Amino acid sequence: MEISKTTSKYNHAFKRNRSFDSKINCNNFRDTFLPLPWKIWPYEGKLLIILIGIWSILGLFVLGSASWWVASKEMGDWAYYLKRQVIWFIPGLSVFYFVLNTNIRDLLKISKIIFYFLIFLIMLTIIFGSTVNGSSRWLILGPLQLQPSELIKPFSILEAANLFAHWNLVKNNKKIVSLSTFGLLILLIMKQPNLSTAGLTGILFWIIALCGGVKFSSLLSVASLGFVSGCISILSNEYQKLRVISFVNPWKYEQGNGYQLIQSLLAIGSGGLFGQGFGLSTQKLQYLPIQSTDFIFAIFAEEFGFLGSTLLLGFLVLFSHIGLRIAMKCRNNYTKLVAFGCLTILIGQSIMHIAVATGTMPTTGLPLPFVSYGGNSLLSSFFVIGMLLRCSLESTGFIGIFSARKSLN
Repeated sequence: MEISKTTSKYNHAFKRNRSFDSKINCNNFRDTFLPLPWKIWPYEGKLLIILIGIWSILGLFVLGSASWWVASKEMGDWAYYLKRQVIWFIPGLSVFYFVLNTNIRDLLKISKIIFYFLIFLIMLTIIFGSTVNGSSRWLILGPLQLQPSELIKPFSILEAANLFAHWNLVKNNKKIVSLSTFGLLILLIMKQPNLSTAGLTGILFWIIALCGGVKFSSLLSVASLGFVSGCISILSNEYQKLRVISFVNPWKYEQGNGYQLIQSLLAIGSGGLFGQGFGLSTQKLQYLPIQSTDFIFAIFAEEFGFLGSTLLLGFLVLFSHIGLRIAMKCRNNYTKLVAFGCLTILIGQSIMHIAVATGTMPTTGLPLPFVSYGGNSLLSSFFVIGMLLRCSLESTGFIGIFSARKSLN
């Protein structure tokens, strides 16, 4: 009897040790793929990666609901757009993993050549680009459709951080060259024409410059110049002018340029307090054009109502709070400005997308990050969010220590 009790006790201890060892091995396996062991990740980093997972997974569900009707009618497969988006997740997550495991200073070193190359591609879109809805934004390379103005966003963040991190120490000739390049980029995007992306890029540079310590009087002059440039672009481009006129009074042009905005407002209004229910939108039945990209928020609002829309805005507020905490905890100016830039792109673009769908801004073509259909937008968003998370991890000061230990082991 005593022997059996002793045997059972040792068996129990052996199983407990074996489960403990397997847990350690699992943790070691996980930590080999992370730049820092999960246990010492900062609070903001842990919460941010959870928010990224929620945003991207729910984005797939919303896209599937918004696109299935059009996909089944036009492509013969209700999951056509959803499948392609999932496929784009593979390179997107690969980019995210690469950025997460790359030092921000290394990204800053390689950003310039990629930044100038993408500016060259934007020039090519103006000459050889495919024109869709009055705008030449895409380069067709076989089965791929490249949108350089979307892909350049993370490198614009890095180049702006390179310039403004130590603004007072930068030589005047470098300031002139860099600022001229930024201005050229915005003008080229406006030439496509893509006023919304040009405006977002200008806001990005402005905010990073403000956080970098540039005089507010200088920034005010630049903002005035940007506003005037936007007005000139609208007045000289019939396509943009009609969009602004229809934005002021869409009901006057309900069968023309105001049709899209009216259908978007009808979708949002018909959602009511609790929404029609997931998958039960009627405006996506080819009443609302471009419902899976530029106006996907309208479908979301129709299906989830005022309550769901409020929760989405609350999610963006929470994300902004975490991003600001990350930026304020950064240990140097470079990572701090990169964090502010990432937050500007993700939240600024989301707010502008929602503003367009609700009629607060003139109709423009800005996707909702991680939700709207499009591989270029997904790659850019994963790159940006990877940089923000990397800034959080570098704020701990442990990155160099654990990198050294890994190399020794």
